[in-house]
Amino acid sequence: MTTTADLHTLTGAYALHALPDQERAEFEEHLADCAACADEVAELAAAAVRLGLAVAAPPHPAMKARVVARVPAVRQDVPRVRLPAPSRALTRRLGHWTLAACVAAAAGLAGTTVWQHTRADDAGRRESAARQRADDLAAVLSAPDVTSRHVRLADGAAGTLLVSRRRDQAAFVASGMAVPPRGKVYQLWFDDSGTMRPAGLMDSHRVTQAVLLDGSPGGASAVGITVEPAGGSVRPTSAPVALMELPV
Repeated sequence: MTTTADLHTLTGAYALHALPDQERAEFEEHLADCAACADEVAELAAAAVRLGLAVAAPPHPAMKARVVARVPAVRQDVPRVRLPAPSRALTRRLGHWTLAACVAAAAGLAGTTVWQHTRADDAGRRESAARQRADDLAAVLSAPDVTSRHVRLADGAAGTLLVSRRRDQAAFVASGMAVPPRGKVYQLWFDDSGTMRPAGLMDSHRVTQAVLLDGSPGGASAVGITVEPAGGSVRPTSAPVALMELPV
């Protein structure tokens, strides 16, 4: 059985979905009562999104020439040395950004695989729209004026609400979200003085995700989440499972 002290070190592995079933269940039970771990999981998810959406810079033209020039002087076969397995203590000392990078890499690989197996005639249009949405999400997360608010959700889930007033856009990063009932989906809403305005749907099959909200956060005081029929609704049909004030 995992001790409480050990559970505090599992936030990164949980975000990476790398825990065995029993350990994951123990951590989720712990997550419901540990605000620090819930916030940390949400922050790791936000960091992973930033890393996963980063744009690679092209190499300097002179780099190839330098690499080719050094090839004859670089040893090709290194000695094979059997290394001891890393200790549990060393594993716990891995930085959160390293764990977040692993999350981003795993998410990117999964996304590429799905894309390769779901091509259709309109793949170009879908890819263009997805790329634009990813660019907008990355821009919100990295905006100089972005503000954020960390919140605790039902069943131990955690969320981070981010707003860029300059871009007039908002994003929501969630971790540990329970899967909605079959045929249902989580829908986001802007709360405009008591009037709920649709702001997009969440992926029902992902417990950790980042969502760019549809529409402007201007005029809204909060963001709500409800459980709606698949495809969403024009107005809420159920009580909110969460209502989060927008960060100032």
